[in-house]
Amino acid sequence: MASLNASSGSLRVSLADWIAVLEIDRPPANYFDPPLIAAIADAATELQARRDCRVIVFCSAGKHFCAGADFGSEALQDDREHMAGLLYDQGARLFEIELPVVAAVQGAAVGGGLGLACAADFRVASAGTRFQANFPALGFHHGFGLSVTLPRIVGEQKALDLLLTGRRVAGTEAFTLGLADRLAEAGAERDGAMELARSLAVAAPLAVQSIKQTQRGRLAGEVRQALKRELAEQTRLWRTRDSREGIAAGLARTTPQFTGE
Repeated sequence: MASLNASSGSLRVSLADWIAVLEIDRPPANYFDPPLIAAIADAATELQARRDCRVIVFCSAGKHFCAGADFGSEALQDDREHMAGLLYDQGARLFEIELPVVAAVQGAAVGGGLGLACAADFRVASAGTRFQANFPALGFHHGFGLSVTLPRIVGEQKALDLLLTGRRVAGTEAFTLGLADRLAEAGAERDGAMELARSLAVAAPLAVQSIKQTQRGRLAGEVRQALKRELAEQTRLWRTRDSREGIAAGLARTTPQFTGE
């Protein structure tokens, strides 16, 4: 089998022994933007066309998996709705990946970062991992297809709890909920993800892809429909006083004071 090592901007891609590793390299928070999500989707599309790739692993350099979008960035401050639309156009492509995808989740997977983790078929975490749909604390609606993926993973009632409260879920609870599929030792999340990936890579690849298509083939269409609603609600709520307060408080690491306006 051929091996592959490449990098483009903030994404590193390697392939060996049937397993491709797509590593985000923007530590410590590993914020994403439309070009980065597009690069991930492009790489996955190219990899699934290769006979020597059977599994994809999502991972990130540094302390945290992904903190979603950087609301302190100039691009999001200038034209948030347009940037979110571009992001979701590319993000929807992740749900069309034909190969099984395993996410190695260390540190925090927050907001859109949780959405990215939930785009994978499996998540490997540790007791120190933190999952959080922190959107209510920021004053706006969740996104990145979480309307569809989170209920599929943990069930409708648990998803409602996580989405409405925005509470942090540690890795051990995430494993109990089914949000994490495997628990590794702290610092060994990627090793755990590779172990799971190897168990998938030695299975019959055509059968694995066929089973994934049966189980998740409708997911991309459902996510695309959900993204329309999510983006419309985000756009509406970003114009409210509460959202301005929530985002400002989040950036300043203070407690927001919401008025319902």
